[in-house]
Parts: sequence; C-alpha cells; structure tokens
Amino acid sequence: MANDGAPTRGLRVAIVGGGLGGLCAAGFLHRAGARVTVFEQAPELSAVGAGINMGPNAARILGHLGLADALAAAGEMIETGWEFRRWQDASVLFAQERNDRSLQRYGAHGYFIHRADLLDILLRAVPRDRIELGRRCTGAEQDEDGARLTFADGSTAEADVVIGADGIHSVVRDAVVDDASPTTFSGLCAWRCLVPARQAPEFALRPVQTLWVGPGRHVAHYPIRNRAWVNAVAIIPAGTPARDWSPETWVATGDVPELVAQFDGWDSRLTDLLAASTAATRWPLLEREPLPRWSAGRIALMGDSAHPMFPFLAQGAGQAFEDAACLSACLAGAGAGPAAAAALDRYQLLRMARATEVQRRSREASDEEHLPDGPEQRRRDEQLARHDPQEYNSWLYDHDALAHAAQAN
Repeated sequence: MANDGAPTRGLRVAIVGGGLGGLCAAGFLHRAGARVTVFEQAPELSAVGAGINMGPNAARILGHLGLADALAAAGEMIETGWEFRRWQDASVLFAQERNDRSLQRYGAHGYFIHRADLLDILLRAVPRDRIELGRRCTGAEQDEDGARLTFADGSTAEADVVIGADGIHSVVRDAVVDDASPTTFSGLCAWRCLVPARQAPEFALRPVQTLWVGPGRHVAHYPIRNRAWVNAVAIIPAGTPARDWSPETWVATGDVPELVAQFDGWDSRLTDLLAASTAATRWPLLEREPLPRWSAGRIALMGDSAHPMFPFLAQGAGQAFEDAACLSACLAGAGAGPAAAAALDRYQLLRMARATEVQRRSREASDEEHLPDGPEQRRRDEQLARHDPQEYNSWLYDHDALAHAAQAN
C-alpha cells in the first residue's frame, strides 16, 4: 500500500463532508497516522439515494482499506456490465461479461450495492469519535500557521490541512478558487426508484447492469441487497412535463405513473418494471465546467466539490475514492506547513487530468445514449456491436490511483 511508509506525524486533517468520498479519505488518512476529523452538517450519517454501481477501480481501492470482504458480503458481484438494449424491442446491442476476467484483469470485481450499505462499510475504517455531526461549515480560511473552519453555530475548528468533500454546492471551494464557473442545470433529470424482487421480472434480477437506450432518454437497472430489490434510474429531459427547475433544486418526490408515461411506446418489459416501483424521487442533473485548480495552500477539494459528473459512466463514487487514495498517498510523511501544501499540489497534479477526462466523457455519453432513431443511432449501434467486450471502458478500470501516486512520489 502506497502510504504504509512514514506516518503523517499527527498531521491534523479536517474533512468537510461525511459522504462516501469524505469517509473514504478519512479512512485512508487515519490509517496513515493523521489526526482526522470529519465535519458533517447532517444530524446523522445517512446515504441519499439507493443503488450504486462500483466499478473494479473503486472496489480495488476499498480493498486497500481492508474492506474487500465487507464489500463482497454486502454487494452483488457484477457478472455482466454495460448490457445495452434497444428501447423498442429489448434487443441486446452490446454486453460485457466480467466474472473472473475482471479479477484477473483489474485485481477486483465490480459490485452493485445500496448506498447505505456502502456507507456502513466505510464507517468501519473511521473511528466514530473522529466524526462530528450537525456541523454545517460556512467558510474556510488559512494563514501561515494553519487553516480554520467556521460553522453555522459560531464555532470554529483549526487544522493543518482542510479537505473539501462537501459536494457540488461546496462551501470550501470558495477558499480554493474564486473564479469557478457557476453550477448550471443540464436540463436532464434522474428518476430513481426501487422495485421489490417479487414484483420484478426475472431478467431484471440478473447481476447485470442493463441500459435501455432510446430517443431522448434511457434507463439503467440492476439488483441490490442479495437481489431483494432492483435499483432503477431513468434519465429524461426535465422539461417533459414542464417544471420549474433551478440549480438550487435538489431531490423531490416523483409520481410513478408520471415516470412510466415518459416511456410510452417502449418495450413493455421495461415499463412493467418501472410501474412496479414502490416510489420514485427526481433529481436534477447539475454540472460545472472543470475547475482551474483543486488546491490552494493548505486547502484542497475532492469528489463532487472538485469534479461533479454525470452518472453515465457510473464513476461518481469511483473518482471520489481515487481522490481519497491519492490524497493519502501524497500526504503520507508530510508535516504541517509548506510540506503539507506541497503534498496537496502533488495531489492536484496527479488527479486533475484523469478526473477531468472522466467528467468530460460522462457528459458526452448522455448525447450518445439519447440519440433519436436514424443514421446516427444506427452508427452508434454498429460501433457498440464492434466493441471488444474485454476492452470496453478498460481505461476506467485499469487505473490504479495508489500505484500512480506511489510512482510519482
């Protein structure tokens, strides 16, 4: 493991945000000897959303934290990933079998898992007394002696290093870059829903990531929690039906019949699956242009605060985990002061190009998956059919963030 060498000599690290990425970073840094404190604004730790697709690159990182067995026990191992189906007749355009090939090629399997279960797994790597709840950060600043956080209740906290893992609406980001592009609404909306296994068709219970692609929208689904549920995510234009969306809009309850109506004319196996949902929530897909920098002195960003991305490559958590591993490797052995700032500069240098490329390709994938029927759609389908299943998205899964950081150090 890249950061098993010199300890961080008690480096004080404050992480703002107790989501998946923040907890992963806390686990790595605690393991490396840092004095980590996680500040989370919510009164309790809970995962928003339902299922998550953990690619081999993300699963491998949890293995470095000693959490591989826990992930295998709580997750559903992916046997086939990226099974593209045509919207009208369910014909398979492309499928990528993984199984043991994933382990041989990438050193880890991929898994489907409920976000709450993944959160519980990450908590095993972080002492609970290192997590402070109900601490809503309102600002971050620094001087030559250290960094300081302020909170809504008037309290403050000091640290040698501050990590902003506080999401797309990051407060910490303002202390790193003052010329960031604004958060904008993409015009797309994600509907997330869960279907009980007893009401789901058999094909949806396979350990397969199925993507139905069609004009203007798509649906992805896969089983979670020992195949007791099917997690489904539908991406549609938020303007149909017309709604008042804004960048501040977050999750809202959706109406299942309204969701099903969005897929009128699609294969009945899909619409029957969506109709069996117990409930649905709507999420606007927000985006930002890539930032010019992720770190400034003693303060750095990670995860969605640095590189919010669309879910089309299933890499939101994966890229946050890569950030976490790289951060820890760079900070290993660093003391307070200039050494810590230099370590954060190395982290930025190592991670920005990779995460920005994933961010860009995730955005482009939405255009490819939503093509209307016609010449471009036929070209896409022909290209999918020609893909080598063993190489499809290998650029995502081959990358080892810890090894990359170790080589650079």
